[in-house]
Formats: sequence, C-alpha cells, structure tokens
Amino acid sequence: MGETILKMQGIQKYFSGVHALNGVNFELRAGEVHALMGENGAGKSTLIKVLCGIHKRDGGNVELFGKEVNFNNIAESQDAGISVIHQELNMMGHLTVAQNMFIGREARKGFFIDDKKMEADAQRLFDKMGVKINPATKLGDLTVGKQQMVEIAKAVSRECKLLVLDEPTAALTLPEVEELFKIMNDLRSKGIGMIYISHRMDEINRISDRVTVMRDGEYVGTVNTADVTKDDIVKMMVGRTIMGEQKEASAVAEGAPVVLDVKNLNAGKEVKNVSFQLRKGEILGFAGLMGAGRTEVARALYGADPRQTGEIYLNGKRAKIKTPEQAVKHGICYLSEDRKRFGLMLDKSVTQNSAIASVDDYITMGLINDSKMREVSAQTNAKLRTKTPSMEQLLKNLSGGNQQKVIIARWLMKNCDIFIFDEPTRGIDVGAKSEIYHLMEDLTKQGKSIIMISSELPEVLRMSDRIIVMCEGRKTGELDISEATQENIMQLATMREEN
Repeated sequence: MGETILKMQGIQKYFSGVHALNGVNFELRAGEVHALMGENGAGKSTLIKVLCGIHKRDGGNVELFGKEVNFNNIAESQDAGISVIHQELNMMGHLTVAQNMFIGREARKGFFIDDKKMEADAQRLFDKMGVKINPATKLGDLTVGKQQMVEIAKAVSRECKLLVLDEPTAALTLPEVEELFKIMNDLRSKGIGMIYISHRMDEINRISDRVTVMRDGEYVGTVNTADVTKDDIVKMMVGRTIMGEQKEASAVAEGAPVVLDVKNLNAGKEVKNVSFQLRKGEILGFAGLMGAGRTEVARALYGADPRQTGEIYLNGKRAKIKTPEQAVKHGICYLSEDRKRFGLMLDKSVTQNSAIASVDDYITMGLINDSKMREVSAQTNAKLRTKTPSMEQLLKNLSGGNQQKVIIARWLMKNCDIFIFDEPTRGIDVGAKSEIYHLMEDLTKQGKSIIMISSELPEVLRMSDRIIVMCEGRKTGELDISEATQENIMQLATMREEN
C-alpha cells in the first residue's frame, strides 16, 4: 500500500433533523482495498454520497490527494478521479457495451459517432484487464457479472484513481466473483485505491487490507483485516456477539400436519416434475446453484409464472392457484429475491408499502380507515426494528435492509399462513440477518410455515428443518437437517441428469 489518497475527518450530515453522520472518519491509501462495513442504516451509503458530491456535508473535511475538496455533484468527483459502482447497476441495456462505456464522451468522426473506434478502445481495455467481452454486444444480453466488469472498465477508462464498489458480488456466481477479485487485484497492483462495501464476511477476509466499521451513523474504528476475526468485526458492527450455529435437529413437532403438498410441478424448462411437502411450523430450505430452478418453483407455486402441469394441495384440499391474487387468498405470500422490481414502491411511504396487500382489511362501508392502517403499519415495523424517521418517509430514502423489512411487514399485516422467502437476507448486514432469523423462528412458533430459498449454505443449515436440493430444474435430493452438511448439499446440487 502506498500514500494516503483520501482522508475524511469528522464528517457530519443531517437530514430533516436526523443526525445521519456524526463525526465519521475514513482513510484510503493507494493500492489498498479498504472495506467499509456496518449494519443497514449505519451510514455507509450516506458517507459515499458525501464523498461524491451527491450530498453536501454539514461538517468535517475531505482531502483527496492532499488537497481539501468539496464536490458539488458527481461530475466533479468523476473529474477528480473517483468512480462508484453501485449495487443496482444503472446502465442502458439497449446500447452496446462500448456505447455504455463511453456515453457522454463518445468518439466522433465529423458530426457522427464513431462506434468502431469506441469498440476498438474498449477491446484494448478489456485485453489489458483480461476480460472476455465483445464490445459490440448489447449490454442487456450480458450477465450481471459481465455488466459489472463493463462498469469497472468504464471507470478505468476515465483514469479512475479511487474506485468505490457497493455490494459488488450480491448477484454474482462464484466464477464471476473470482473474476472480479482477479480484476481488483490487478487494479490494486496499479495503485488504484478501492472502497469495498459488502456484508459477506468471507469476501472481506479474502480481498480487503483494512476494515472500517460504522454504527448508527458514527465511526466505530479501523482495523487491519489480518489482525481480527469475523466475530471481532461482527461485534464492532452490532455491539454484541451474534451466534449462528447450524441447527442440529428439526424443530417441527412430531406428527405435524402437511399444510402444502406440491405434486409433479412443471413450468417451462426451469421446473421439471418437482414434488415436495411442507408441514405446519416448518422451515423448508431450498438449496442449489444459480439457475437450479428454485425461484422458478416459487413463482410457479405462487401463480406469478404459468405452470404446464402439477397439483397443489393446501391442508389436504386441491387449490386452484393461477395468479398471485389467488395465492394470497389461499394464505400464501411471496418475498421476491428481486425486491426492487417485484416488491417495492420506492416513491410511496412506509405505511403505503406495508399496507398495500391488506388495504381491504381496513375498509368499512367503502371508506379506508387510514388511522388504523397507519397504527398497525407502525406496530408491525416497530416489531421488525425498521429504521425510519417516520411512517410517512418515502421508501427510496431507507437503506436496503430496512426496505426489505417493510416488505416483510407487508405480509405480516396480511397474516398469511405460508411464507415464501426468496433470498431473505441478500444484501443485509449480519445484525439485520439475525433479526430476520429470529422473526422466521417466531413465525413458525405461531404455527406459520416457511419455504426459504437461499444461496448461502450456512444460512440454509442455520435455519432449515428440512432441505430440498435442486439442480437444472430437478429435485435431486431431500435431507433432514440432522444429516445435512455443506458437502452432501453440494453433491446433490451438482447432480446433473444423465442422458
């Protein structure tokens, strides 16, 4: 690691009286990967927005390459060598890779844009980075991982000296994560400093040199990654130790009735003759690699996607479920893995997002009882410890983890009997994870049943009473938690169909 390229000291920020940042310090050196960690709502994103000029700071100072800076907008910070790659990629899928990389600074031949030159420049950059992407390909045809590589290449093409990566691996496959880390190590060798925001502890240990932890908008401390354990960092983040050992035995009562029986479910090419049962008070984990068909099973069961064949029985009676509305009427709710696309109304309030599925429950003689709806919404979100200045706050102003809690509040207000949680803790910090785990356990104690889809094997082993494993659209195995290990789950998850 080289000289200090960024120093933020005593940063203060207020929003409508809320003290979002209170005396936060952060430092980055050339050629360093410095992890920025904290629970959702700790202030990480706000600190980055202050750095980039999206928010004006209310106190403290920022030095970049030894000079004090005070950016008014993103363009000024980009001109100074700062680039940010957000968790939610903001690119144009209908344009080519090269067009996305050079948008706003296109190469020209006379009055016309020179696509060939941009493609050639992009190709040279990809070759240097060791990335195999055709610059003439439409961006929308690439995987999320490849799109992220394009964003990094775009930053490098701007001669970026400081790169911020916000949850860069949240939607990546393991090979794509390895490719990302290879590129990051190459950038590190070139002296580029990187701020790395992630909740995945194993990645932090692998890729970062130092870790700075924030809690409730305040600076907790900075440590060398090599000198601390995962538990040390977790304790800094949440102020307490969180236990998360594998469940040793099923918590389902002996003889618990079957509440859901799915027989021979087929949906397109992604779901092939899948059958399973769910018992009252059970957490049924679905494991498998990306593309295994787990989400597709959930969407077909919920009526979000059409199914070709298959029967669904609820409490022993055959149920007709062809739409999400019918599923909800039968007491089934679905927390989608793609919450931004299928779950959130970002320009609506916390109350509106919480109550949207149960508005009918608050209508009397054709009138909505707004005060009662707000009261129940507030009580439900309080149980989930949703951090929001008020129930009228727009959802887009909440952190990702708190947005997720609002969606859970939505289905708690609806009082469903069967919950489908698809990647329930994706992008959520360890503290919020623990709260959601306890919530799920409380639901089962109330007699609710849960289908949990997760790509994190420790989470599957921590929460499940029984595990269904899938590969290439097929159910390849079923394990009681007492016999489940990461090894035998992975063996089933890679059990391809023999031709």
